[in-house]
Amino acid sequence: MEAHQAATAAELVLRDGVIILGAALVFVMVFRRFGLGAVLGYLLAGALIGPDGLALISAPEEMLHIADFGIVLLLFLVGLELNPARLWRLKQDIFGLGLLQVTVCGLAISGLIYVAAGFSVAASLAIGLPLALSSTAQVLPSLRSDGTINTPDGERAFSVLLFQDLSIVPLITIIAALSRAPVDPNAPTGLQLTGYTIGAIVGLVAAGRFLINPLFRLVGRVAERELFIVAGLFIVLASAAVMESLHLSTALGAFIAGVMLADSPYRHELEADIDPFRSILLGMFFVAVGMLLDLDAIAARPLFVIGMALALITLKAVLLFGLARLFGVERRKALKLGLLLSQGGEFAFVLFAAAQSAALIAPEAATLFAAVVTVSMASTPFLMMVNDWLDRRSRAGDGDGLDGPEGSPDSCAIVVGYGRFGQTVAQMLMAKGISVTLIDSKPSQIEVSGSFGLKVYYGDGTRLDLLRLAGANEVRAILFCLDGKWLNAHRLEPILEAFPQAAIFVRAFDRLHLMEMGAADIKFAVREVFESAVLMGREALTAFGFEPDEVSRVEQEYRDRDRERLESQSRSGNLHALRERMFTPDNRLADAEKGVDSAAQVVDG
Repeated sequence: MEAHQAATAAELVLRDGVIILGAALVFVMVFRRFGLGAVLGYLLAGALIGPDGLALISAPEEMLHIADFGIVLLLFLVGLELNPARLWRLKQDIFGLGLLQVTVCGLAISGLIYVAAGFSVAASLAIGLPLALSSTAQVLPSLRSDGTINTPDGERAFSVLLFQDLSIVPLITIIAALSRAPVDPNAPTGLQLTGYTIGAIVGLVAAGRFLINPLFRLVGRVAERELFIVAGLFIVLASAAVMESLHLSTALGAFIAGVMLADSPYRHELEADIDPFRSILLGMFFVAVGMLLDLDAIAARPLFVIGMALALITLKAVLLFGLARLFGVERRKALKLGLLLSQGGEFAFVLFAAAQSAALIAPEAATLFAAVVTVSMASTPFLMMVNDWLDRRSRAGDGDGLDGPEGSPDSCAIVVGYGRFGQTVAQMLMAKGISVTLIDSKPSQIEVSGSFGLKVYYGDGTRLDLLRLAGANEVRAILFCLDGKWLNAHRLEPILEAFPQAAIFVRAFDRLHLMEMGAADIKFAVREVFESAVLMGREALTAFGFEPDEVSRVEQEYRDRDRERLESQSRSGNLHALRERMFTPDNRLADAEKGVDSAAQVVDG
């Protein structure tokens, strides 16, 4: 009997898995094709196969518990990108802008619900305060995929989201204080939860310093890739389990564990190993949210649900815009922040359940406002389209009178960025008669180039639509000669996918940037100062009296060693890999049989 039940359960898991993944695959492909984003595809796929759709999946709650782990992995990966020093630098945005956003938006939305829905003050607060939270699961992948999470704008958005995650404990405390239900003697009090939070954070920080980093040093010595995956998942699960046992945010625990490893030499290896799990589980999370969408509740009160979702988005966007301006953010960036964080968040579902258990709201109200949150989340791709349109308009204002690449003639190559680096690259190509389309986003640079008789087109050459206008579907090479390290592997992936026939060349900022590029299938990348530094080294050796042949031998040996180190560093994510191959005072290149006896003799002479 038990064997039969086990077999039936296994069959159900396989059947549900096929249905969920199949629906997600079809919807995401279609929505990506029309530029609407993957999240909306996942949500609608879930709604279609869920209990209120075709009822192909009957227990979405169970899947949601598993898929919640996607958010945990997401926060861990974000933590890997924020070392403690950088996190401290963001304290004003976290505890200033973040605190004001949650407080002001929560009270304003509560007031709106009190007036519009006629709920009591306690019920309005129990619904309005959770609605102040935004969707970490939507916003952070968007920031990471477009490479803006490390920019000031991305850091500001992340800071607000981080405070929202921290605010879950006080919000639960507020709901418990307003509770009309009998007190659960086993439930921790608000004061206890606060103490647990502080203790857990201190404990995780100590564990990161004295346990986690030594653990990864041991794993690094074994040099087995599978062990990195096991160790990474173990750390994430252990930190989440500690927080779960204390009734705290599991995502917060994973984030702290990530921060503790942000300075680790194994950070890149961990990120590469964990990210596929994060992508899959986060997609399944949105499918589960779609399955939980109560279509009957929307059908019963469609105007209320849609109207309340629009009011939520508008109110949060306006208030966030005002608060950001108060913190000195320029108008355009403040509007973008407001649109980015205007939707409801996944943690609202948890807080609505807590409010329902506290007898503050009826099950029907919890269902109705869960639908409001889901509809607001579904609107985010469209809000981002509005934001992109506003971006294009603002850039068009900067480039008034400048031609875009839509009028460019057919060419064999596209050079993006015609500054001091791009000029050299482009001129070498043109020296051999290769036709080149030049793109730059600085009007001043375009005007200067025009005075030399060169046609440089205006626009952001990292955007797919602009590259298509420039003829990227036909060119043999696209060369990104841009300053800085914001053009990373995540931003290059859609370009590589869209133009597979083109060889991609990238100017890298430094060694770490070059290591990050290792995940992308690019033709060639070079550090922007590498060749000039090698040339200066050659000239310095010549000045010390070394023969040209010996100088060339030193150069070649340095290049070989540097290439070996870089390959090993990119594979392992460890900046110290093959450090013994570096030249140091104690590790010199043996003198050639012919030539000077030693560098010391040359210097002394």
